[in-house]
Amino acid sequence: VMDRATAAPVIIASAAGGMEIEEVAATSPEKIVRQPLHPTLGYIPFMGRNLAKALGFPPQQRRKASETIEKLYRVFIDNDASLAEINPWIVTKSGENLALDAKINLDDNALFRHPELSVLRDFAEEDPLEVEASKYHLNYIRLDGSVGCMVNGAGLAMATMDLIKLAGSEPANFLDVGGGASVERISAAFRILMSDPKVRAVLVNIFGGIVRCDRVARGIVESLETVEVNVPIVVRLEGTNAREAREYLEASSLEFIIAEGLEDAAQKVVAAEKAHRAGEGGEG
Repeated sequence: VMDRATAAPVIIASAAGGMEIEEVAATSPEKIVRQPLHPTLGYIPFMGRNLAKALGFPPQQRRKASETIEKLYRVFIDNDASLAEINPWIVTKSGENLALDAKINLDDNALFRHPELSVLRDFAEEDPLEVEASKYHLNYIRLDGSVGCMVNGAGLAMATMDLIKLAGSEPANFLDVGGGASVERISAAFRILMSDPKVRAVLVNIFGGIVRCDRVARGIVESLETVEVNVPIVVRLEGTNAREAREYLEASSLEFIIAEGLEDAAQKVVAAEKAHRAGEGGEG
């Protein structure tokens, strides 16, 4: 897997069988063995031998075990995987190493480099809204809350989600519309948000750096002419032409709740979400 703390691959292993590695880490962390990998040097055979020793392989089996670990590493690197796992890995009575089962998670952002893997993609196994979002180059992940989020920039999107939680509700999704924020992309974003039946309010949080806020505002209004949104919409626009954008939204025939600042936006959307839910007669 990738170790986010070091921004480099790490091999995680345990001799504790019969359970997932996450369960071992939670109940018996001392049974976990970690081997960090240098991002440019990669895997070196002595690492595998050290891992094999730590896992309890007898000396005569460590070379074979190291070879298996190296093959797993190559699968991980060569296919741009986010996870490559063997579980269970057994040693037969005759001393043979066998990977009885394996799991590989691929980074779909790297699929363009692997056309042979792209054709194997089974969309039926994925969230249909996430699949639809990918068609418009939207970064969307469905969550369990009821406040829909439309944000530009991953960092701002995560901060927005945190503020919604601090304000007393839960985000329904992570949605980064990117730097373009065209009418087509905003329309697709609204369609995706409103396809989630749990959404009771929407927060549009845009910082206009490269993209102009007035263009985003026009995109929002134009997109809502074709997409039915029957929940409150809170809009926070800051940056280039933000004042013009707010004036444009206020002058439109649509109803928006305009927010000033991040905290104000989070508080207003949570209040709107609770009011909308109350109007439905509870959790409905």
